[in-house]
Amino acid sequence: MLENVWIIPAIPALSFVLILAIGKRTPGKGHFIGIAAVAVAFVLALVTAGEWIAREPAKDPVSALADVSDECSRTPQLARDGAYPVEAEGHGGEGKEASGDHGGEDEHAAGEVELAAPAGGGVVAAPAAAAAEEEEPEYTRPVVRCLGWYQSSTTDGGEHGVTDAAVRTVQMTVGTQTDGQSVLMLVVVTLISLLVHVYSTDYVNGDRRYTHYFAFLSLFTASMLFFVLAENTLQMIVGWELVGVCSFALIGHWWEEKPNSDAALKAFLTNRVGDMGLLVGVITLYFGAGQTFNILDINTQANNGEISHTLLLISACCLIAAVMSKSGQFILHTWLPDAMAGPTPVSALIHAATMVVAGIYMVARLYPVFFHGLSISGSSINLLAVVGSVTALFGALLGFVQKDIKKVLAYSTVSQLGFMVASLGVGAWTAALFHLFTHAFFKACLFLGAGSLSHACHHSFNMVDDMGGLRKIMPKTFATYMIGFLSLAGVFPLAGFWSKDEILAGTGGMNKANGTYYFVLVMLLLAAFCTAAYMTRTVWYAFFGEYRGHHHPHESGPRITIPLMILAFLGAVAGFANLPSQMGGLDLHSVAHQFEHLVEPVGIYFPGEAQGFTHAKFNGWLAWIASAAGALGIVLTWFFYTGKLSALEGLASRLRIARAGKTLLENKYYLDHLYTDVVAGGTKGPLARASYWFNQKVLDGVVDGAGRTAVAAGRWVYSKIDQAVVDGAVDGVAAASSGTGGVLRRLQTGRVQQYAALFFAAAALLAGVIVVVIGG
Repeated sequence: MLENVWIIPAIPALSFVLILAIGKRTPGKGHFIGIAAVAVAFVLALVTAGEWIAREPAKDPVSALADVSDECSRTPQLARDGAYPVEAEGHGGEGKEASGDHGGEDEHAAGEVELAAPAGGGVVAAPAAAAAEEEEPEYTRPVVRCLGWYQSSTTDGGEHGVTDAAVRTVQMTVGTQTDGQSVLMLVVVTLISLLVHVYSTDYVNGDRRYTHYFAFLSLFTASMLFFVLAENTLQMIVGWELVGVCSFALIGHWWEEKPNSDAALKAFLTNRVGDMGLLVGVITLYFGAGQTFNILDINTQANNGEISHTLLLISACCLIAAVMSKSGQFILHTWLPDAMAGPTPVSALIHAATMVVAGIYMVARLYPVFFHGLSISGSSINLLAVVGSVTALFGALLGFVQKDIKKVLAYSTVSQLGFMVASLGVGAWTAALFHLFTHAFFKACLFLGAGSLSHACHHSFNMVDDMGGLRKIMPKTFATYMIGFLSLAGVFPLAGFWSKDEILAGTGGMNKANGTYYFVLVMLLLAAFCTAAYMTRTVWYAFFGEYRGHHHPHESGPRITIPLMILAFLGAVAGFANLPSQMGGLDLHSVAHQFEHLVEPVGIYFPGEAQGFTHAKFNGWLAWIASAAGALGIVLTWFFYTGKLSALEGLASRLRIARAGKTLLENKYYLDHLYTDVVAGGTKGPLARASYWFNQKVLDGVVDGAGRTAVAAGRWVYSKIDQAVVDGAVDGVAAASSGTGGVLRRLQTGRVQQYAALFFAAAALLAGVIVVVIGG
């Protein structure tokens, strides 16, 4: 399957076609086709993951590229020719040293031996004999397969012009790149998509576009799988846009209601803003890397200093704009909460676990570009880290003022995506992917739990006015929601605790890491406190107190509760996939860092110890501080809603600053006002009127004035030049000719005697003139 992994996205793509073609004529109106296709894709994803786990790693960086076909990438040939400097120690770093894998500082100190001189003047190194006696480093062997698409010929100008120019042929390919990162996403996407398909058979049962809904769920799954398997950046763009189109269709599923269609358009247009950055970034990398879209080539050249730092910085900044729109980063996050207008299963699949992490995946896939372009190692601040940390806190604050439980979860998603972006910004690559992994389970559980609550309360998401006291009526939904909530809040030992702690440790604020990102650490700790607090608020309103709705709620059926149980279980135990080496005096080397070893790349195409990349150790004190922040948020919020913090009641009405802060949050930082009223409204209103006035008064005035001037000039030329001068001259010549002709006509009488007399007179006159002249 590693070599034929293209089959996995092809199956749900085929499902999309079949559902549209025959879905309405099948007993389940299409859902059986979609469920069967995604189930097969999930099984194949598990097979692929099993093959990846059982795969033997390479012992040297050159043989690690043996599974990259030569027609797909230049990297295998160049590495074999010694064109790239290859670090001997793998990744090393404290995390590796603690776990005993991929080498460490001791191996690095043991020495290097020179193999070949690379093109750039560096040194290709291999483990020295002393290091060979210890555990040898292991390198990741990505499986890259591709087919030729088309060729593009370009001309490089020679010294004497085009005559001696060299014609270069660039081969464009399509294919797949399979490694730990892509295998991880294959499993996550297909599993959650399968659970959402099953859940939807109950949730949207009887919907007016039931078949259409399942068709687009299949297409979205295929598009996301295509994106994560992309072999080059052109394919990534195609997958990126396909998931956007599917998101547009599913958000606007109930397009007859204007808020739904408006939300779909808002999501589509906001993402187009970031897509400008994506296109510019990809084009810049194409030329910076020597006219190649191949991801492996781009990463290798970026990692080995063959692309200028300026181009890497420009590319990274442009691609961050794409991340801000697709992954809901501040200030382009405004579309994501409004996207909750779509069906709740769509929110769980697209806007919590898969599509919104496309930006995270793209940064992780092209990480050498960001790591070196933003100078992440040894730094204390960079654009990616700032965007992520600001999003984490500001998104969390907005969760406090929402009545709609789905909107709370949407802002929670914005905040958690900020954690992932900040993690990548500080150099904690594995922590970001690990949090993506755990977040997919507990956030999908929470979204589907909110859908279960809405299903029971006759499709109302207003937790403040229409819910309350549901823990006894809906015990299964309550239990699964609580697990998802506690995991999101980072409560030990649930999954969210482990992944969030790795991100905090990766900031380097309290331990050795890639830099000292104190600002990021403080922002994320505040966001962790807020996360626990606003999620406690949702638990109180939904499950405690008295029921405030107008109907009789009931527990959901098994097609809803069973997916919830599966996701809650994964949200509880997924964190054990990447345990630290030591914790509380316990030696966990035998089970430690399993996620890291299977997912994180090791090779010449990914930052290693030689480039300053390292792994942070588990910090017990930091874990206690983070846990205390989460616990404090839960306790304070619980006391507030149970009336034990009466001093805080009515704070917004008593303190001007508190009232101003609440107003700011209720208006969502006025960003929607800025975009809708100022930018869009200004474009449609004052700017449009000003443009119209300029067109009518200035442009049309200039054109009309030029026309009137031309007409007047034409009339003057006609009357003064044409009639008076030209026609006058012609008429004068005609009159003179006519007069001369009249005189000559009088001489031409036709009498021979008269002609002879005139001839004689002329001859005599001529003779007289000659005599006078000669005689004189």
